Amino acid sequence: MGTKCGYVAIIGRPNVGKSTLMNSLVGEKLSIVTPKPQTTRTRVLGILTEDDAQMVFLDTPGFLRPRGLLQEAMVREVREGLSEADVVLAITDATDLERTFDEELRELLKSSGRPAVVALNKMDLVGGKEIFEGLKWLYESFPTEVVPISALKGHNLDELKKVLKGFLPEGPFLYPPEVLADQPERFFVAELIREELFLNLGQELPYATAVKVEEFRERDPSQGKTYIRATIYVEKPSQRGIVIGEGGAMLKKIGQWARKKIEAFLGRPVYLELWVKVRPKWSRKEATLRELGYLR
Repeated sequence: MGTKCGYVAIIGRPNVGKSTLMNSLVGEKLSIVTPKPQTTRTRVLGILTEDDAQMVFLDTPGFLRPRGLLQEAMVREVREGLSEADVVLAITDATDLERTFDEELRELLKSSGRPAVVALNKMDLVGGKEIFEGLKWLYESFPTEVVPISALKGHNLDELKKVLKGFLPEGPFLYPPEVLADQPERFFVAELIREELFLNLGQELPYATAVKVEEFRERDPSQGKTYIRATIYVEKPSQRGIVIGEGGAMLKKIGQWARKKIEAFLGRPVYLELWVKVRPKWSRKEATLRELGYLR
């Protein structure tokens, strides 16, 4: 018997657990996860190879009505992910079903022309009756394969993988079995720093930040560390002050937590140097969005 291989686009409303699910499926932290919606800004490719099947996951930003160039780019990522997919995996929230699988999202699935699987996520937060009613409502709203799961707890993921595998076309693997992602290490380093910005900064400020890795030097034989220098961009001088904090306390905290995550991801010691710079209206400038990788 031959092998099967295909692209799986993961879509859904903001904060329904798309990134958590991809991390759980692949078995590695490839997408940042925070309690704030709209954390994911670009597609992240995660690769799962099991036995005779390889799934290449596209973790797209949360689908929303765009406001401004950055959100327009995020919505474009969703639509491009759909166009590349062999099968679409739509994630819904069992605790907020009608909002997270509304008519607009159902129409997006229909118009894609791709086969779709719907995952009823956060099943661990509701009772058996709610799960049954949710599955019934989903199937009546959009007749297709529906699988209840918990991305966070890992419940029923084997069943989800089995269902997805059934939609994959036959063909050779696109990546060696040991490869988990196609992005360079620099990308994941920037994302882990950005995750700490979302976790430590309040209100809307994280959405006004971007991270660029300026320097990434491999292990210095004399020190045994990888040197990383990154710039955190904000849009206003007042935001720069908040990110740095009194006496540099906030920036130090962000740097310490980010360094630990980066070391765990890279599997080696890291020296992390962070700078904060003001770049007015960066999220509204096409050239800057292209430089930061949000526009292709």
